[in-house]
Amino acid sequence: MKISIERAVLLKAVSQAQSVVERRNTIPILANVLIEAEDAQVSLRATDLDIEVLDRAPAMVEQAGATTVSAVLLHDIVRKLPDGALVELTADARTGRLQVRAGRSSFSLATLPKEDFPVMASSEYSANFSAGAKELRRLFDKAKFAISTEETRYYLNGVYMHVAEAEGGRALRCVATDGHRLARVDSALPEGAEAMPGVIVPRKTVGELRKLLEDDEMQIAVSVSETKVRFATPDMTLTSKVIDGTFPDYTRVIPTQNTRKMEVDAAEFAKAVDRVATVSSERSRAVKLALEEDKLTLSVNAPDSGAAEEELIVAYADERLEIGFNAKYLLEIASQVDRENAVFLFNGSGDPTLMREGDDLSAVYVVMPMRV
Repeated sequence: MKISIERAVLLKAVSQAQSVVERRNTIPILANVLIEAEDAQVSLRATDLDIEVLDRAPAMVEQAGATTVSAVLLHDIVRKLPDGALVELTADARTGRLQVRAGRSSFSLATLPKEDFPVMASSEYSANFSAGAKELRRLFDKAKFAISTEETRYYLNGVYMHVAEAEGGRALRCVATDGHRLARVDSALPEGAEAMPGVIVPRKTVGELRKLLEDDEMQIAVSVSETKVRFATPDMTLTSKVIDGTFPDYTRVIPTQNTRKMEVDAAEFAKAVDRVATVSSERSRAVKLALEEDKLTLSVNAPDSGAAEEELIVAYADERLEIGFNAKYLLEIASQVDRENAVFLFNGSGDPTLMREGDDLSAVYVVMPMRV
């Protein structure tokens, strides 16, 4: 194999590949990226056996062929090469080495046989549809903060993507929860997605997917089966196993009887929570909200470090209420608000609280209170 490729193009492809590769693994080939060159195109493939990413890039192919080389090492080399350099990759089957040349720099890297590289088995997808990158990005970005990190409840370690009945008809919905907070985000149901099985997309896949969704104008081809999910652009394909488990019935957690309504400037609220939480003990980070007519008092009382209080003008017309929350959860939920106003709906001091953006019902968040 012998190819020439622009540094910037190669860097983009290999950085995607190396982020999928597990740093600590017992199978040497899984640390490598599979490089295949033919027909003026080079493809780089990496996998951790649960996720596979395939990146295609234009290149001058002098001699078609394939090899595998350490993804992290190749990424570090290409990253340090000068901007605008033309990189030449030459694989020599006889010596088992890959030569990397650019300008006056030259590297000789150890390779492993391409035959050893595991390619993810192709799957029969029961639903294939196209969705805008901007919409998919919104669905996953707004939900992912609530993904659980508890390994014992593995079925909560991802975003549940499924078709659901919403206010205005059927919707493509993403839900995540860790038992303390919940995010539910809806988008218009794309054509062809009606028969899609509900799948739990793992946390790592959600992180890798973000890199496919940078371009607002891009259409993403989505394929879903009971065991796998695939997201593809013309240049890149991300295939992942889904979490084998049943996502709990989240609808029971979303309160429908909360009538005490507070409307607040989302940015001001987030800043105020952040300020008063500065003195709270790191473990609990509890913030107390005291509500009375058109006034919110945020306070923290940490016996070992001090106390803090801040008042905000809000729209609130119900009876007095005191309720406590984990400051981190409040900040994460407030940071999801794209509009100016956040609407909080309370019931009692021990009941879950609902939050949404203004009168938009396509994204709702639930947070459990704390004793303060």
